[in-house]
Amino acid sequence: QVQLVESGGGLVQAGGSLRLSCAASGRTFSSRYMGWFRQAPGKEREFVAGISRNGISTRYSESVKGRFTISRDNAWNTVFLQMNSLVPEDTALYYCASGTLLGLRFDVREYDNWGQGTQVTVSS
Repeated sequence: QVQLVESGGGLVQAGGSLRLSCAASGRTFSSRYMGWFRQAPGKEREFVAGISRNGISTRYSESVKGRFTISRDNAWNTVFLQMNSLVPEDTALYYCASGTLLGLRFDVREYDNWGQGTQVTVSS
């Protein structure tokens, strides 16, 4: 198992930027695909972005495409989410997650390891 710890959340005005980080412990980080999910109050947890084991393949939800960028550094066991042009609808608890199935997955059920989350609040 890999322990995941998110950081970088906070309060930002609409149009601003934040960079989330997720530090992973353990020796299997590079063998796992990684993803960012978010959950707003009263809503289901939703996929935001995912990145393959080697960092070459990425995938984004339509709502963040062109604004968010996911990246990873396997030497430092860290995955990042750069969030630009933030809007109030991006307000949520953001989770880092990892999985071990083939390829790159986007469904909540296909991730078996989760962090505790970091809050992102975008004011209008």
